[in-house]
Amino acid sequence: MKRALGRRRFLATFGAAVVTSHVALPAQALAQRTTVLTKEQRDRMTPAEVIDELKRGNDRFRAGTLLTRDYRQQRQSSAAAQFPLAVALGCLDSRVPAEILFDVGIGDLFSARIAGNVVNDDLLGSLEFGCAVAGAKAIVLFGHTACGAIKGAIDDVEMGNLTGLLARIKPAITATTFSGEKSSKNAAYVDAVSRTNVLIGLDAIRRRSAILSDLERKGNIQIVGGMYDLGTGALEFLSDRSQN
Repeated sequence: MKRALGRRRFLATFGAAVVTSHVALPAQALAQRTTVLTKEQRDRMTPAEVIDELKRGNDRFRAGTLLTRDYRQQRQSSAAAQFPLAVALGCLDSRVPAEILFDVGIGDLFSARIAGNVVNDDLLGSLEFGCAVAGAKAIVLFGHTACGAIKGAIDDVEMGNLTGLLARIKPAITATTFSGEKSSKNAAYVDAVSRTNVLIGLDAIRRRSAILSDLERKGNIQIVGGMYDLGTGALEFLSDRSQN
Protein backbone atom coordinates (compact mmCIF):
# COMPACT_ATOMS: atom_id res chain seq x y z
CA MET A 1 0.00 0.00 0.00
CA LYS A 2 2.81 2.40 0.96
CA ARG A 3 4.72 1.47 -2.19
CA ALA A 4 1.70 2.14 -4.42
CA LEU A 5 1.03 5.45 -2.67
CA GLY A 6 4.66 6.47 -3.09
CA ARG A 7 4.54 5.70 -6.81
CA ARG A 8 1.36 7.80 -7.22
CA ARG A 9 3.00 10.72 -5.44
CA PHE A 10 6.10 10.37 -7.63
CA LEU A 11 4.03 10.38 -10.80
CA ALA A 12 1.98 13.32 -9.56
CA THR A 13 5.14 15.27 -8.75
CA PHE A 14 6.61 14.56 -12.18
CA GLY A 15 3.32 15.46 -13.84
CA ALA A 16 3.12 18.75 -11.98
CA ALA A 17 6.15 19.96 -13.89
CA VAL A 18 4.62 19.12 -17.26
CA VAL A 19 3.55 21.94 -19.52
CA THR A 20 1.28 20.53 -22.21
CA SER A 21 1.11 22.06 -25.67
CA HIS A 22 -1.83 21.55 -28.01
CA VAL A 23 0.19 22.16 -31.16
CA ALA A 24 0.33 18.90 -33.08
CA LEU A 25 3.08 18.06 -35.53
CA PRO A 26 3.11 15.16 -38.02
CA ALA A 27 5.82 12.59 -37.32
CA GLN A 28 7.37 13.11 -40.75
CA ALA A 29 7.80 16.82 -40.02
CA LEU A 30 9.75 16.36 -36.79
CA ALA A 31 13.05 16.91 -38.54
CA GLN A 32 11.94 20.39 -39.56
CA ARG A 33 10.91 21.70 -36.15
CA THR A 34 12.92 24.52 -34.63
CA THR A 35 11.52 24.33 -31.08
CA VAL A 36 11.71 21.56 -28.49
CA LEU A 37 9.42 18.55 -28.64
CA THR A 38 6.05 18.96 -26.91
CA LYS A 39 4.14 16.29 -25.03
CA GLU A 40 1.39 16.12 -27.63
CA GLN A 41 3.87 15.83 -30.49
CA ARG A 42 5.72 13.00 -28.75
CA ASP A 43 2.57 11.19 -27.63
CA ARG A 44 1.09 11.23 -31.14
CA MET A 45 4.02 9.17 -32.40
CA THR A 46 4.09 5.39 -32.35
CA PRO A 47 7.21 3.52 -31.16
CA ALA A 48 7.89 2.54 -34.78
CA GLU A 49 7.72 6.18 -35.87
CA VAL A 50 10.19 7.10 -33.13
CA ILE A 51 12.64 4.46 -34.35
CA ASP A 52 12.20 5.76 -37.92
CA GLU A 53 12.95 9.29 -36.72
CA LEU A 54 16.19 8.09 -35.10
CA LYS A 55 17.14 6.27 -38.29
CA ARG A 56 16.59 9.44 -40.32
CA GLY A 57 18.73 11.33 -37.84
CA ASN A 58 21.55 8.82 -38.25
CA ASP A 59 21.22 9.14 -42.03
CA ARG A 60 21.68 12.91 -41.70
CA PHE A 61 24.70 12.38 -39.46
CA ARG A 62 26.31 10.05 -41.98
CA ALA A 63 25.60 12.43 -44.85
CA GLY A 64 26.93 15.47 -42.99
CA THR A 65 23.58 17.24 -43.21
CA LEU A 66 22.94 17.78 -39.50
CA LEU A 67 20.09 20.13 -38.66
CA THR A 68 20.92 23.62 -37.44
CA ARG A 69 19.61 24.10 -33.93
CA ASP A 70 19.36 27.06 -31.58
CA TYR A 71 20.51 25.38 -28.36
CA ARG A 72 19.97 28.53 -26.34
CA GLN A 73 16.35 28.62 -27.41
CA GLN A 74 15.95 24.89 -26.80
CA ARG A 75 17.47 25.20 -23.34
CA GLN A 76 15.08 27.98 -22.43
CA SER A 77 11.94 26.33 -23.83
CA SER A 78 12.70 22.94 -22.29
CA ALA A 79 13.48 24.22 -18.79
CA ALA A 80 9.93 23.67 -17.50
CA ALA A 81 9.40 20.14 -18.84
CA GLN A 82 10.83 17.40 -21.05
CA PHE A 83 9.19 14.89 -23.41
CA PRO A 84 11.96 12.72 -24.91
CA LEU A 85 11.23 10.36 -27.77
CA ALA A 86 13.48 7.54 -26.62
CA VAL A 87 16.12 6.30 -24.20
CA ALA A 88 19.56 5.46 -25.57
CA LEU A 89 21.96 3.23 -23.66
CA GLY A 90 25.41 3.34 -25.19
CA CYS A 91 29.07 2.94 -24.37
CA LEU A 92 31.22 5.43 -22.46
CA ASP A 93 33.44 5.76 -25.55
CA SER A 94 33.98 9.41 -26.48
CA ARG A 95 33.28 8.67 -30.15
CA VAL A 96 29.67 7.53 -29.69
CA PRO A 97 27.58 10.47 -28.38
CA ALA A 98 23.99 9.38 -28.99
CA GLU A 99 22.56 12.88 -29.41
CA ILE A 100 24.93 13.57 -32.30
CA LEU A 101 24.69 10.12 -33.91
CA PHE A 102 20.90 10.45 -34.03
CA ASP A 103 20.96 14.19 -34.79
CA VAL A 104 18.53 15.16 -32.04
CA GLY A 105 18.25 18.29 -29.94
CA ILE A 106 17.90 19.21 -26.29
CA GLY A 107 14.92 17.43 -24.75
CA ASP A 108 14.63 14.78 -27.48
CA LEU A 109 16.55 11.88 -25.96
CA PHE A 110 17.42 10.35 -22.60
CA SER A 111 21.06 9.27 -22.87
CA ALA A 112 22.72 6.75 -20.55
CA ARG A 113 26.34 5.70 -21.01
CA ILE A 114 28.53 3.06 -19.41
CA ALA A 115 31.67 1.28 -20.59
CA GLY A 116 30.66 -1.74 -22.66
CA ASN A 117 26.98 -0.64 -22.65
CA VAL A 118 26.29 -3.27 -19.98
CA VAL A 119 22.92 -3.55 -18.27
CA ASN A 120 22.82 -3.34 -14.48
CA ASP A 121 20.11 -2.60 -11.91
CA ASP A 122 20.74 1.15 -11.80
CA LEU A 123 20.52 1.45 -15.57
CA LEU A 124 17.37 -0.67 -15.62
CA GLY A 125 15.86 1.77 -13.13
CA SER A 126 16.84 4.65 -15.41
CA LEU A 127 15.25 2.95 -18.41
CA GLU A 128 12.08 2.34 -16.40
CA PHE A 129 11.96 5.99 -15.41
CA GLY A 130 12.46 7.12 -18.99
CA CYS A 131 9.65 4.97 -20.37
CA ALA A 132 7.16 4.24 -17.58
CA VAL A 133 7.31 7.68 -15.94
CA ALA A 134 8.50 10.15 -18.58
CA GLY A 135 6.77 8.50 -21.55
CA ALA A 136 9.64 7.70 -23.94
CA LYS A 137 8.50 5.39 -26.74
CA ALA A 138 11.66 3.38 -27.42
CA ILE A 139 14.83 1.99 -25.90
CA VAL A 140 17.94 1.74 -28.08
CA LEU A 141 20.77 -0.29 -26.57
CA PHE A 142 23.78 -0.01 -28.84
CA GLY A 143 27.39 -1.10 -28.95
CA HIS A 144 30.11 -0.09 -31.38
CA THR A 145 33.06 -1.36 -33.35
CA ALA A 146 36.55 -1.50 -31.79
CA CYS A 147 35.11 -1.30 -28.26
CA GLY A 148 37.82 -1.01 -25.62
CA ALA A 149 35.65 -2.56 -22.91
CA ILE A 150 35.04 -5.60 -25.09
CA LYS A 151 38.79 -5.90 -25.72
CA GLY A 152 39.43 -5.63 -21.98
CA ALA A 153 36.97 -8.42 -21.23
CA ILE A 154 38.55 -10.64 -23.90
CA ASP A 155 41.99 -9.99 -22.38
CA ASP A 156 40.79 -10.65 -18.79
CA VAL A 157 41.87 -7.19 -17.67
CA GLU A 158 41.73 -6.65 -13.91
CA MET A 159 41.84 -3.13 -12.51
CA GLY A 160 39.92 -1.83 -9.53
CA ASN A 161 36.19 -1.52 -10.07
CA LEU A 162 36.63 -2.07 -13.80
CA THR A 163 37.16 -5.78 -13.07
CA GLY A 164 33.55 -6.23 -12.01
CA LEU A 165 32.22 -4.24 -14.94
CA LEU A 166 34.16 -6.29 -17.49
CA ALA A 167 32.89 -9.47 -15.84
CA ARG A 168 29.42 -8.50 -17.07
CA ILE A 169 30.71 -8.75 -20.64
CA LYS A 170 32.20 -12.26 -20.24
CA PRO A 171 28.91 -14.09 -21.09
CA ALA A 172 29.02 -12.46 -24.54
CA ILE A 173 32.47 -13.93 -25.14
CA THR A 174 31.22 -17.41 -24.31
CA ALA A 175 28.07 -16.99 -26.42
CA THR A 176 29.83 -15.70 -29.54
CA THR A 177 30.26 -18.21 -32.35
CA PHE A 178 33.27 -17.19 -34.39
CA SER A 179 35.57 -18.85 -36.90
CA GLY A 180 39.00 -17.33 -36.74
CA GLU A 181 41.43 -15.92 -34.22
CA LYS A 182 39.65 -15.20 -30.95
CA SER A 183 41.84 -12.33 -29.86
CA SER A 184 41.41 -8.68 -28.94
CA LYS A 185 43.78 -7.97 -31.83
CA ASN A 186 41.26 -9.41 -34.30
CA ALA A 187 38.86 -6.57 -35.10
CA ALA A 188 36.25 -8.90 -36.56
CA TYR A 189 36.18 -10.99 -33.39
CA VAL A 190 35.95 -7.93 -31.14
CA ASP A 191 32.99 -6.65 -33.16
CA ALA A 192 31.30 -10.07 -33.09
CA VAL A 193 31.52 -10.15 -29.29
CA SER A 194 30.25 -6.57 -29.12
CA ARG A 195 27.24 -7.52 -31.21
CA THR A 196 26.50 -10.52 -29.00
CA ASN A 197 26.87 -8.29 -25.95
CA VAL A 198 24.12 -6.01 -27.29
CA LEU A 199 21.78 -8.91 -27.95
CA ILE A 200 22.37 -10.35 -24.50
CA GLY A 201 21.67 -6.88 -23.10
CA LEU A 202 18.31 -6.76 -24.88
CA ASP A 203 17.41 -10.11 -23.33
CA ALA A 204 18.46 -8.83 -19.89
CA ILE A 205 16.24 -5.76 -20.18
CA ARG A 206 13.20 -7.86 -21.02
CA ARG A 207 13.98 -10.58 -18.49
CA ARG A 208 14.95 -8.40 -15.56
CA SER A 209 12.40 -5.59 -15.91
CA ALA A 210 8.77 -6.65 -15.72
CA ILE A 211 7.81 -3.00 -16.21
CA LEU A 212 9.63 -2.62 -19.53
CA SER A 213 8.71 -6.05 -20.87
CA ASP A 214 5.05 -5.31 -20.09
CA LEU A 215 5.21 -1.95 -21.87
CA GLU A 216 6.75 -3.65 -24.89
CA ARG A 217 4.18 -6.44 -24.86
CA LYS A 218 1.38 -3.86 -24.85
CA GLY A 219 2.95 -2.01 -27.78
CA ASN A 220 3.69 1.13 -25.76
CA ILE A 221 7.42 0.94 -26.42
CA GLN A 222 9.91 -0.82 -28.69
CA ILE A 223 13.18 -2.22 -27.37
CA VAL A 224 15.85 -2.47 -30.04
CA GLY A 225 19.58 -2.94 -30.28
CA GLY A 226 22.18 -1.45 -32.54
CA MET A 227 25.80 -1.63 -33.64
CA TYR A 228 27.54 1.63 -34.47
CA ASP A 229 30.43 1.65 -36.95
CA LEU A 230 33.11 4.16 -35.93
CA GLY A 231 34.40 4.35 -39.47
CA THR A 232 31.20 4.83 -41.47
CA GLY A 233 29.00 6.51 -38.89
CA ALA A 234 26.22 4.00 -39.59
CA LEU A 235 24.16 2.53 -36.79
CA GLU A 236 22.75 -0.87 -37.75
CA PHE A 237 19.54 -1.59 -35.86
CA LEU A 238 18.96 -5.02 -34.31
CA SER A 239 15.82 -6.33 -32.65
CA ASP A 240 16.48 -9.65 -30.99
CA ARG A 241 19.00 -12.42 -30.39
CA SER A 242 17.84 -14.37 -33.44
CA GLN A 243 19.84 -11.91 -35.52
CA ASN A 244 23.16 -12.94 -33.99
